[in-house]
Amino acid sequence: MSKRQSGMSLVELLTVVTIVGILSAIVIPSYQESVRKAHRADGQAVVLELAQFMERFYTENGRYDQDRAGTAVTTVLAGSALLSAPKGGGETYYNLSLQNLAERTFRIEAAPTGAQTGDKCGTLTLTQSGVKGVSGATVAVNNCW
Repeated sequence: MSKRQSGMSLVELLTVVTIVGILSAIVIPSYQESVRKAHRADGQAVVLELAQFMERFYTENGRYDQDRAGTAVTTVLAGSALLSAPKGGGETYYNLSLQNLAERTFRIEAAPTGAQTGDKCGTLTLTQSGVKGVSGATVAVNNCW
């Protein structure tokens, strides 16, 4: 009677480890980019919602920077969920701010923060005229919006 050996040989084990290593090198960065893209979509949604708020504010007050009583729009927005993304709470991926704020103009900037800091799109921007942009990006605007 011969005794049968069970188990894996060293070559088989090294083959499995190599395959797992190669898959990890491909899958993990792809997954991370998918997560960043989902967070970017949340950021874009909040930017567009803030732009809608600004347009309603303009309709009611005839200007972007302050209401009829002279209260600055930034005071009205203080503590609002419209200044960070995601709005639902949890870890913040974008901090929103109003720049170039005047009677007839504004620019919304969504600066990445936390895990989103390494995003290839950098800071997302949107003006009162609907012009979308990015700053600090390594890719074109149409790849980010």
